[in-house]
Amino acid sequence: MPAPTPTAADGTLAPTPSQTVGPFYGFALPFAGGGDLAPAGHPGTVVLRGQVLDGAGAPVPDAVVEVWQPAPDGSRHGAPGSLRRDPVTGAVIGRHGLDFTGFGRVATDADGHYTIRTLPPGGVPYVAIAVFARGLTHHLYTRAYLHDAAGLAQDRLLSALPEQRRATLLTTPEDTGVHRFDIRLSDDGVHEETVFLDFG
Repeated sequence: MPAPTPTAADGTLAPTPSQTVGPFYGFALPFAGGGDLAPAGHPGTVVLRGQVLDGAGAPVPDAVVEVWQPAPDGSRHGAPGSLRRDPVTGAVIGRHGLDFTGFGRVATDADGHYTIRTLPPGGVPYVAIAVFARGLTHHLYTRAYLHDAAGLAQDRLLSALPEQRRATLLTTPEDTGVHRFDIRLSDDGVHEETVFLDFG
């Protein structure tokens, strides 16, 4: 039986989270170890990190960043277990750190930063991303193209974009194995808005 529709004190229908701008998602979506896609200690681990920034160039401290990608061998089935529960208490205990899942979800910190530890994607030069943030009634989709990945020149999406727009999808190197990818929700007058994708 479906849950009853919430009603306001005056008997009118109350808005649901998807109809209301607000950080409702921050309560239940993040989970323990959500940014650790790579098995602990794996020698091929790469880091994808950056900031989520609003139209004024200010950090967004209450965004959620989700990532999906194939494994290094190109397989897309991943491993189950991201939302494992304690069999006694029922509490979400997150990943066990041994398997590559292909999926991650992290909340930004007070300065809008996020960090994902993963393995290089196989068969594609990018990590797929969804962003949930204040002021957005629907999440946004984008891609972080790893600057040193094979196949960038052959990617149809990158090839179709003007150079200035294409740059918003490319990571920049910060250190060995560290890829910087800032997500700009809007043009701030100096930096271009990140290219977002419409899958509708």
